Amino acid sequence: MNKVIKALDEQFGKGVGALAARWREIVGETLARRTEPAKVSKPRSGGGATLEIKVDGPAAALIQHQSGEILERVNLFLGKGSVEKLRIVQGPVKGAAQSAARPRARRNAPIDAAREAELRASLSDAPEGLREALERLGRGALRD
Repeated sequence: MNKVIKALDEQFGKGVGALAARWREIVGETLARRTEPAKVSKPRSGGGATLEIKVDGPAAALIQHQSGEILERVNLFLGKGSVEKLRIVQGPVKGAAQSAARPRARRNAPIDAAREAELRASLSDAPEGLREALERLGRGALRD
Protein backbone atom coordinates (compact mmCIF):
# COMPACT_ATOMS: atom_id res chain seq x y z
CA MET A 1 0.00 0.00 0.00
CA ASN A 2 2.86 2.40 0.79
CA LYS A 3 4.23 2.07 -2.76
CA VAL A 4 0.87 2.92 -4.29
CA ILE A 5 0.33 5.89 -1.99
CA LYS A 6 3.86 7.16 -2.60
CA ALA A 7 3.38 6.90 -6.39
CA LEU A 8 0.05 8.75 -6.20
CA ASP A 9 1.61 11.44 -4.02
CA GLU A 10 4.43 11.92 -6.50
CA GLN A 11 1.96 12.11 -9.38
CA PHE A 12 -0.68 14.34 -7.81
CA GLY A 13 1.07 15.92 -4.83
CA LYS A 14 -0.53 17.28 -1.72
CA GLY A 15 -3.98 18.70 -2.25
CA VAL A 16 -6.11 21.40 -0.75
CA GLY A 17 -6.67 19.35 2.41
CA ALA A 18 -3.01 19.56 3.35
CA LEU A 19 -2.95 23.30 2.63
CA ALA A 20 -6.18 23.99 4.51
CA ALA A 21 -4.93 22.22 7.61
CA ARG A 22 -1.85 24.46 7.82
CA TRP A 23 -3.19 27.59 6.07
CA ARG A 24 -2.73 29.90 9.09
CA GLU A 25 0.91 28.88 9.37
CA ILE A 26 1.51 29.32 5.65
CA VAL A 27 -0.05 32.75 5.05
CA GLY A 28 -0.30 34.21 8.55
CA GLU A 29 -3.22 35.09 10.82
CA THR A 30 -4.40 38.20 8.96
CA LEU A 31 -4.58 36.61 5.51
CA ALA A 32 -6.00 33.35 6.87
CA ARG A 33 -9.05 35.20 8.18
CA ARG A 34 -9.77 36.56 4.70
CA THR A 35 -8.71 33.64 2.48
CA GLU A 36 -8.87 29.89 2.14
CA PRO A 37 -7.38 27.46 -0.38
CA ALA A 38 -10.11 26.17 -2.71
CA LYS A 39 -8.43 23.99 -5.33
CA VAL A 40 -5.04 22.89 -6.65
CA SER A 41 -5.07 22.17 -10.40
CA LYS A 42 -2.16 20.47 -12.13
CA PRO A 43 -1.83 20.97 -15.89
CA ARG A 44 -1.90 17.87 -18.10
CA SER A 45 1.38 18.86 -19.69
CA GLY A 46 3.14 18.72 -16.32
CA GLY A 47 4.85 21.56 -14.52
CA GLY A 48 3.66 23.63 -11.63
CA ALA A 49 0.07 23.68 -10.48
CA THR A 50 -2.37 26.55 -10.10
CA LEU A 51 -3.64 27.30 -6.62
CA GLU A 52 -7.14 28.72 -6.45
CA ILE A 53 -7.73 30.86 -3.36
CA LYS A 54 -11.17 31.94 -2.22
CA VAL A 55 -10.98 35.52 -0.97
CA ASP A 56 -13.40 37.61 1.05
CA GLY A 57 -14.55 40.36 -1.39
CA PRO A 58 -12.67 43.55 -0.53
CA ALA A 59 -9.45 41.72 0.35
CA ALA A 60 -8.89 40.55 -3.25
CA ALA A 61 -6.70 43.55 -4.11
CA LEU A 62 -4.51 42.93 -1.05
CA ILE A 63 -4.14 39.26 -1.96
CA GLN A 64 -3.29 40.13 -5.57
CA HIS A 65 -0.60 42.51 -4.31
CA GLN A 66 0.90 39.80 -2.07
CA SER A 67 0.52 36.93 -4.54
CA GLY A 68 4.27 36.49 -5.05
CA GLU A 69 4.90 36.16 -1.33
CA ILE A 70 1.96 33.77 -0.94
CA LEU A 71 3.31 31.58 -3.75
CA GLU A 72 6.73 31.45 -2.07
CA ARG A 73 5.19 30.39 1.24
CA VAL A 74 2.99 27.76 -0.38
CA ASN A 75 5.98 26.36 -2.26
CA LEU A 76 7.95 26.16 0.98
CA PHE A 77 5.20 23.92 2.33
CA LEU A 78 4.44 21.84 -0.81
CA GLY A 79 7.92 21.75 -2.29
CA LYS A 80 9.86 23.97 -4.67
CA GLY A 81 8.02 24.63 -7.95
CA SER A 82 4.82 22.86 -6.88
CA VAL A 83 2.61 25.89 -7.52
CA GLU A 84 3.39 28.36 -10.29
CA LYS A 85 0.21 30.42 -10.49
CA LEU A 86 -2.27 31.88 -8.08
CA ARG A 87 -5.91 32.27 -9.07
CA ILE A 88 -8.08 34.52 -6.91
CA VAL A 89 -11.81 33.86 -6.64
CA GLN A 90 -14.07 36.10 -4.60
CA GLY A 91 -16.54 34.42 -2.29
CA PRO A 92 -17.48 33.77 1.32
CA VAL A 93 -14.63 32.52 3.50
CA LYS A 94 -15.14 30.39 6.62
CA GLY A 95 -12.53 32.33 8.63
CA ALA A 96 -14.22 35.67 7.88
CA ALA A 97 -17.60 34.35 9.03
CA GLN A 98 -16.10 33.05 12.27
CA SER A 99 -14.37 36.36 13.05
CA ALA A 100 -17.58 38.29 12.30
CA ALA A 101 -19.54 36.04 14.66
CA ARG A 102 -17.34 36.86 17.65
CA PRO A 103 -19.16 38.76 20.37
CA ARG A 104 -18.21 42.38 20.74
CA ALA A 105 -16.27 43.54 23.75
CA ARG A 106 -18.31 44.96 26.59
CA ARG A 107 -18.18 48.67 27.20
CA ASN A 108 -16.72 49.82 30.48
CA ALA A 109 -19.19 50.69 33.20
CA PRO A 110 -19.71 54.42 33.70
CA ILE A 111 -18.07 56.09 36.68
CA ASP A 112 -20.32 57.22 39.51
CA ALA A 113 -21.91 60.68 39.43
CA ALA A 114 -19.89 62.13 42.34
CA ARG A 115 -16.56 61.32 40.70
CA GLU A 116 -17.84 62.64 37.35
CA ALA A 117 -18.85 65.95 39.00
CA GLU A 118 -15.48 66.20 40.73
CA LEU A 119 -13.67 65.62 37.42
CA ARG A 120 -15.73 68.30 35.62
CA ALA A 121 -15.19 70.81 38.45
CA SER A 122 -11.44 70.28 38.34
CA LEU A 123 -11.40 70.98 34.58
CA SER A 124 -13.79 73.97 34.54
CA ASP A 125 -10.97 76.48 33.85
CA ALA A 126 -9.57 74.59 30.83
CA PRO A 127 -10.42 75.73 27.27
CA GLU A 128 -13.39 73.86 25.75
CA GLY A 129 -11.59 71.54 23.27
CA LEU A 130 -8.90 70.68 25.77
CA ARG A 131 -11.47 70.22 28.54
CA GLU A 132 -13.39 67.58 26.52
CA ALA A 133 -10.23 65.64 25.79
CA LEU A 134 -9.10 65.80 29.41
CA GLU A 135 -12.56 64.66 30.58
CA ARG A 136 -12.36 61.57 28.33
CA LEU A 137 -8.87 60.86 29.62
CA GLY A 138 -9.97 61.37 33.21
CA ARG A 139 -12.98 59.06 32.82
CA GLY A 140 -10.72 56.35 31.41
CA ALA A 141 -8.28 56.74 34.29
CA LEU A 142 -11.05 56.67 36.87
CA ARG A 143 -12.55 53.48 35.38
CA ASP A 144 -9.21 51.70 35.64
